[in-house]
Amino acid sequence: MAVQTSFDPQAFRAALGTFTTGVTIITTQAEDGSPVGITANSFNSVSLNPPMVLWSLAKNARSLPVFSNGRHWNVHVLSTEQETLSGRFAKQGEDKFAEVELDTGISEAPLLQDCTARFQCRTAFQYEGGDHVIFVGEVLAFDHSDRAPLAFQSGQYALATRKPRSELRLATTPPPPECSYTEDLLGYLLGRGHYQMLHALRRLLKNQQLDEHAFFILSVLCIRDNLTIEELNTFVEYTGHVVSLASMRFLERQKLVAREVNGEQVRYVLTADGREASLQELALAKAVEEDISAKLGAGDAQALKVLLKRLIAASDPGLPDLWAAR
Repeated sequence: MAVQTSFDPQAFRAALGTFTTGVTIITTQAEDGSPVGITANSFNSVSLNPPMVLWSLAKNARSLPVFSNGRHWNVHVLSTEQETLSGRFAKQGEDKFAEVELDTGISEAPLLQDCTARFQCRTAFQYEGGDHVIFVGEVLAFDHSDRAPLAFQSGQYALATRKPRSELRLATTPPPPECSYTEDLLGYLLGRGHYQMLHALRRLLKNQQLDEHAFFILSVLCIRDNLTIEELNTFVEYTGHVVSLASMRFLERQKLVAREVNGEQVRYVLTADGREASLQELALAKAVEEDISAKLGAGDAQALKVLLKRLIAASDPGLPDLWAAR
């Protein structure tokens, strides 16, 4: 890694940006009673006893006089669901509190809802720190939830995930000398995770007298109806399953799909029973997902979804978008 010898402010800022932080909104009330709030990632703890925290605000910030003259302010550690709110409070010239529901706090400073954590503070002292003013506050009250926290790293929002102290065997056990495979292979991890979830779903589907092949077909038709067999295959062939005339006839006999003939072209639509069966299957899949998400935790489950979406985009061979408007 090259060492930066000449001091470049932009490079310095980029280097600082590699430090991952949480995202907060700091709120207070102006002398005229109007609510004031800004997005900040400079929040940090100072002391446990007495409980004290700090954050900093640029000297050229419009809200500096309000926070300097105010006595109370609240720190809101944002959850992943509050990314939009973070963006709103980072901008100027708009009513940031429009349609935002508030809780009643111990002071007049606005108290936002649905955060990962909240700290209601009273200014202990403030001092200059270069081009910023640093506010140190005594924590008068706090609360927290199990919502996944929003993170910020290198100029972008990020998700935080926990790393267990004890890893899988792959972290400690080398592969056998005659085998080049390890448990750290991405394909193995994805495949095993997929098939373990599918195994749990199969057990539930047995009670519905349907298999995973029928699950794929009904799921597609539930999202996009009136498809030919060829069109159905463009959406499911990557799974290794092939939709055939025989499989569609089976679903017809079950009164789950119906065919619509237009000349030589045959298209398939869900029946009322088929839509009900599809919704039941989706409920089963959701039950499996909820069980696993509960074991992972909300934060890790959300982070996993984001990473999987990036993986899908990176490995997409050009599959049609099932959710795209027709």
